[in-house]
Parts: sequence; C-alpha cells; structure tokens
Amino acid sequence: MTFVRFLVLFLLFILPACTENEPSVKVDMSKVENIAPPGPTAAITYAYLPQYSHAVSFERHRRLLEYLRHKTGLSLRQIFPNTFAEHIKMVERGEIDISFTNPFVYTSLARHGSEAFARIMEPDAGADFEGQIIVRADNPAINTIEDCRGKRLIAVDPNSAGGYLYPLGLFFEYGITRDDFQEIAFATGSGGRQEAVVLAVYTGAYDVGTIRKGTLDVVRDKIDLAQIRVLAESRPYPGWVYSVRKGFDPAAKRKIAQALLDLDMRRKGDAEILAAAGMVGIIAAKDADYDPIRELVRRLDLDEGMQ
Repeated sequence: MTFVRFLVLFLLFILPACTENEPSVKVDMSKVENIAPPGPTAAITYAYLPQYSHAVSFERHRRLLEYLRHKTGLSLRQIFPNTFAEHIKMVERGEIDISFTNPFVYTSLARHGSEAFARIMEPDAGADFEGQIIVRADNPAINTIEDCRGKRLIAVDPNSAGGYLYPLGLFFEYGITRDDFQEIAFATGSGGRQEAVVLAVYTGAYDVGTIRKGTLDVVRDKIDLAQIRVLAESRPYPGWVYSVRKGFDPAAKRKIAQALLDLDMRRKGDAEILAAAGMVGIIAAKDADYDPIRELVRRLDLDEGMQ
C-alpha cells in the first residue's frame, strides 16, 4: 500500500507540468547509442631494472616518481619487471616508456630504438661506477684474482654491468676468461639478484661473486659484512642511465628530462629525493657516452644485451 500511495502522490505532482499546449515527443527506442564513460588517461610507465628486490626498487624511487608527477603534471606509474631479460622485452613491446637501467642493458635497448637522455651521479663514484669481486673473508684458497681460476663463480645476471660485465673485464685483464671457471651461475628469482649473489658467497654456496659497488650497503642489515671480503674492483665505467623507448612522445620526454636535471642537492626537498634513490645528481646524457661499454663487450666477445 505504501508504494501505491507514493505512486499516486508522484503522479499528482507531475501532471500539472503537462499541458495540452505542449507538443508530444516520440522517442524511437530502437535507435540506442552506447556511450562509454570517459576513462583515465593512460599513465607513462617507469621501470627500474630489477637489480634489487621490488620492495627496494619501490622505496628508492617512490619519492622520485611523486616529484616527477608534481613537477611535470604527467601521470607516471612505476612497474616492476621480474628479470633483466623481461625488462628488455617489455621495452621492445612498448610496455615500458621510461627505463632506468645499467649501461649494458641500455646498449641493448638502444639497438631497438631507445634513446638515452639523462644519467645519474652517485655519492662515491660520480657519473661512473664499478663492479666488485667478492669472496668469503675466511676462504684461505682465494687471496688474489689469479686464485679465482677454477673456482665456482656466481654473477648477478648476463645483462648486469657492475654485477657481471665490469668484473669480467677485470678478470680478462688478468688473463682469466669465462672458460677458466669451474662454473658460472647467475642469481635467479624475481629481483633482488645483487643481494642473492652476496648471500650465495656468504653461505659458501659459491666461491666467488660479482656485484656492483654499493650492494654491500644494501645487505648490511641482513648479514655480517665482516664475513665478506672485496677481492678487487673494476675500473669505472659510465653509470646508470635514463632512456625512453622508441616512439615515445618527445614533449613528454623533454618535460621529464628537465624535471630530473632540475633536482639539486643544495635544496633540502630535492636532497631527500636524490638520497633515497642513491643519487647526488642527474646530468644530461647522450648515446655516445656508452661507447666504452660497447668496446668492452667487443673485447670480451659478448653480444650486447646477451638475453
């Protein structure tokens, strides 16, 4: 009954609004157009090559992404490839717009049309960085680089610069090639590969490990670093680089590049953003900056971007 009363009252309310003078309007319900609601603007995808765990990658670049969104007015979203090879494939498929990668991976991306536009400066190494060869501190069989001959080596990834390519170049300088190791293995799993190498050496699973300089600081709270010895460091090579995929919007690239170059350690807010990402500054970059990497790859008889 309540519904009937409501219907009667409703009709009494609207009937006066209809007069005999108003023309009737016929509606053809057979002609219906589906109109989709407006969707969100597609976000620009940003990915940090997975040298560390996804949690570390997120925390390192979370503030930087927030800054870029605010500074450029663009929508950016950080995504997390599981492996170096997956990162490369995602760029090739156009699924990653902005890449932050090591220089070895960049040379592979560049062959598919990616373009370098900025490179970082790190606290200890500036615009360059090194790879390190590590062993257990109490391993009596390894005291020099030559002692690594015939040992089991674990590296970060075939596409890792500091975690494989740079130390491989150092071994080469001492006349040690890949064939001189009993075994060369690579860290497996989703992200966190630098840490995995350190843990493999720490537990004795492998005799020798190769990592990028700076990794030991990341695992400081996980293991007793007194049990790890840095046997040697490679020479410095060009550092990590920002690049855009082939076909990316040039105007958006210019906005992002300028925002990155504007970061200044002398400003407190900027210093917090840079420090969280392990940087002290960002400078302009061009493809030719990475020719030393290509020369090292040729010298070692490797393919650029092995996988």
